[in-house]
Amino acid sequence: MLKALVIDPGKCTGCKQCEMACSFENEGVFNVSKSRIRVFDFHTEARFVPYTCTQCAEAWCQQACPVNAITTDRASGVKIVHENLCVGCKVCTIACPFGTINYNAATHKVAKCDLCQGNPACADACPTGAITFQDVEQTGFDKMKVWATQAAHAATHQGPNTPAAKA
Repeated sequence: MLKALVIDPGKCTGCKQCEMACSFENEGVFNVSKSRIRVFDFHTEARFVPYTCTQCAEAWCQQACPVNAITTDRASGVKIVHENLCVGCKVCTIACPFGTINYNAATHKVAKCDLCQGNPACADACPTGAITFQDVEQTGFDKMKVWATQAAHAATHQGPNTPAAKA
């Protein structure tokens, strides 16, 4: 059974407990800058949206890595960065269209969400249920993929730099 993080932005209060839990779980410190999940703050709308690696089936980060330091765990589908193989070139950070791979200046390696080996600290720490870890079949994951594909298509064809249609 595959599981995935499910994010409900409507429930997020911007408390950043997810970021703190992630940084502590993965880096041993409470420091949001070292988190593998981020909370995007829409100041003017007073809205918050947590985001992290979506564990893409055809992961661009993995395909771009010149030393094959990113592999897929067969059982869970999770993309894992192997620090012992990573050379810190940051090509994967450029390839990721979502900006969810981070360069760690202290280790000179990249880091991304690996779902905390099946027990995501961010989901456990979220006090409002904005982040949950659920069976993929119950998450509407397929609907999310369709929506993301449509949104990406619209963005590439109707973005802010798209020439205006001639009348």
